[in-house]
Amino acid sequence: MQKNMGTLDKTLRLIVAVIAVTLAATGTLTGTPALVAYIVAAVFVATSLVSFCPLYRLMGLRTCANC
Repeated sequence: MQKNMGTLDKTLRLIVAVIAVTLAATGTLTGTPALVAYIVAAVFVATSLVSFCPLYRLMGLRTCANC
C-alpha cells in the first residue's frame, strides 16, 4: 500500500471520527444512524492510521506532498 493521505486529511478524519463516536455514545444518534456513525468512525480511524484510503486510490487522488 502506497500512502495517499496527507496530514491535514488524516487530522480532519480523526476529528470527524471523534465527533461521530461522541454523538453516538451520548445518545444524540440512536439506532441505524448511530451504527453508521460507529462504522464511519472506525473506517476514518483505520485509514488515518495507515495513511491510505482505498477510495482515493480508485479515484486517483493523493493529498500528501511526499508520496
